Amino acid sequence: MDRYPLIADHGLVGDLQTAALVSSQGVVDWWATPRFDSPSVFAALLDHDRGGYFRFAPEPRGTVRKQLYYPDTAVLVTRFMSPDGVGEVFDWMPADHAGTPTDRHVLMRGVRAVRGSVRFVLECRPRLDYGRAAHELELRDGTATFRAPGVAAHLQGTFPLQRDGGDVRSTVTLKAGEVAGAVLTVDAPDAQPPPSPTVDGVLREFWAAVEFWQRWIRVSRYRGRWPGVVHRSAITLKLLTYAPTGAPVAAATMGLPEQIGGERNWDYRYTWVRDGSLSVRALLDLGFDEEAAQFTRWLGDRLHGQEGAGGEPLQIMYRVDGDPELPEEVLPHLEGYRGSYPVRAGNAAADQLQLDIYGEVLYALAEGREVAKRAGYHGWKNLARTLDWLADSWDRPDEGVWETRGGRKDFTFSRVMSWVAFDRGLRLAADYSRPADAPRWTAARDAILEQVMERGWNDREQALAQHYGGDVLDASLLLIPRVGFLAPRTESWLSTLDAMEHTLVSDSLVYRYDPAASPDGLRGSEGTFSLCTFLYVDALARAGRLRQARYAFEKMQTYANHVGLFAEEIGPSGEQLGNFPQAFTHLSLIMAATTLDDALDRQRD
Repeated sequence: MDRYPLIADHGLVGDLQTAALVSSQGVVDWWATPRFDSPSVFAALLDHDRGGYFRFAPEPRGTVRKQLYYPDTAVLVTRFMSPDGVGEVFDWMPADHAGTPTDRHVLMRGVRAVRGSVRFVLECRPRLDYGRAAHELELRDGTATFRAPGVAAHLQGTFPLQRDGGDVRSTVTLKAGEVAGAVLTVDAPDAQPPPSPTVDGVLREFWAAVEFWQRWIRVSRYRGRWPGVVHRSAITLKLLTYAPTGAPVAAATMGLPEQIGGERNWDYRYTWVRDGSLSVRALLDLGFDEEAAQFTRWLGDRLHGQEGAGGEPLQIMYRVDGDPELPEEVLPHLEGYRGSYPVRAGNAAADQLQLDIYGEVLYALAEGREVAKRAGYHGWKNLARTLDWLADSWDRPDEGVWETRGGRKDFTFSRVMSWVAFDRGLRLAADYSRPADAPRWTAARDAILEQVMERGWNDREQALAQHYGGDVLDASLLLIPRVGFLAPRTESWLSTLDAMEHTLVSDSLVYRYDPAASPDGLRGSEGTFSLCTFLYVDALARAGRLRQARYAFEKMQTYANHVGLFAEEIGPSGEQLGNFPQAFTHLSLIMAATTLDDALDRQRD
């Protein structure tokens, strides 16, 4: 077992309320439950010694490992091959009753000998509450129960379990065709353990999980050139969505670094208004209308909920149940992934002012037009009040889309998306004959356009800059042609795109911005941002640069990990960095694929 496997050396399993990472060594080294944003049960990925892990794999002598997903599912298969035999580990979490919040969550692990004789070793070493809570182990009637304040974890197997101090370590030897299983159920402290599993029961649960996911993905109407990567991204987005509310988290993890050994280690297990709003179009393009509708209802609830920290109608992120409280704390006892310290839980960026989110909300509602129509009179009035507020508030410095901690500025992207808010609000009001202060919204929309083109334009770069008065370029502006602020083939946009290619693009990979040229209040550097690479593909396709767009899109697939997942960034040596997997990257992949498919089809016609 490696002390710290590569971030990319993992697959993801989940039950639509929580998710776990499983390395290609058969080790669960991250799982927080009962929700994505709960304290961890296993966190060896953030501290090998204190975090805890659950290993179930053959003894490592001479093995070659392969990891893959069972086709069109979130069931993970890890295969171990050696001269003595071939063994497989199957990991999944039952997700068929995920619509109701529950404390009980089940991680299922099946093992099978494919050839020869294989000796599997099980080690279950939970470290509850991010490794802060000591537990007691009770081993009775084949069930090992780990208890700590507020939580109990029940480990059961189809073979005997053995105590190893306060943990469990057991072995089981299988011959070709034989199957065994282990089930870990995490629940409220007073809940009784479930019945002991049987081999037949484990196999039934396995096939039920396969059917659940294959039935879900069959809804997709994508018929383009890249069904494998698009459907894997769709399944990943589904895994990262909290089913009871429809709110997606930005990533399954916290604390994974944007630079190894650096301080850019954030908690991404929350719902960003920006990310979720942009996912609506991607979901609708694939035919997942109910998922899109559920999230827009969640958005609507936020618009008439509690105001943000500065009195704004929205804050930039929430917990999956809509709770706006996300206090940030450092966990000083965790060393961090490969020494990347500090490890933070919670996210203080929730208190930032980011005016772009209003444009993303209106973009989502306008894209899901029937969703906006069903909002009704009171839903519309909440939306109109938000736009009335924005008419008085858009011309202010803010922290910007990238949540920099270097002070507020007049960010161009924030103004562009404020323009989108008014533009889409006016369209919806006209289309559905809703009451609106149209003259005021129109004046604000037009003033923003003029201001951006006059104050955001940099003559030396011949491009729109990151913020007014600056000459730094920013990849967030790659969304401009998609949202319609500028037409995709106008001279000013093509000039901006050319400047970005010269400054931000490295062999088709795209940086967000240059932190050395535009200090963001943090030490260190970062890799290329995978989201931005897919936005670049989208912009190239809209500009008619199809050969370049297709090359960038298909080359980017070579940076996915072995099961098709992307973290937040790509490092200097092609390694994946940041929290994993990142929903924003996968939704932008879907956006880029559908745009590029449409453009290539038109070229062929």
